[in-house]
Amino acid sequence: MVKYQDEILDRTFAALSDPTRRALLARLGGGDSLSVSELAAPFSISLPAIMKHLDVLTDAGLVVREKTGRTVSCRLTAQPMEQAMNWLNRYAQFWSDNLDRLAAFVEEDPWPPPPSTPTPAPTNVQPSVQASRSRAGSVRARKKSTPPGRRPSN
Repeated sequence: MVKYQDEILDRTFAALSDPTRRALLARLGGGDSLSVSELAAPFSISLPAIMKHLDVLTDAGLVVREKTGRTVSCRLTAQPMEQAMNWLNRYAQFWSDNLDRLAAFVEEDPWPPPPSTPTPAPTNVQPSVQASRSRAGSVRARKKSTPPGRRPSN
């Protein structure tokens, strides 16, 4: 990738990282150009704060401002967003391909089927009781000690 495109992507994603700037872009998404005061109307932040957000969006190339008399109008531009979408689509394709390969692998070697009928337990056998692992040491038989001077018989 060419270096200038990395800088454009960096500025685009940095501009999109703020929820207020995304909301400003959403308001401009209708296709009409809006004045700065019309853009700022639904927000509870000051007009200078809106202007700073618009500066970031303008530097990223996402918004174009035009001044007519005393009114500054803003409109959305699509080129940086298209580059960002192309970048995201490459990674979406990468993950889609990898997940498709994973799905094919899982479907290729299915799990063995469960037994159709369980085998019944014999009725005349007493169930064996096993100690849990934590008690396994206490269940073992103790070794018998031999009296002094005698050898154990084998």
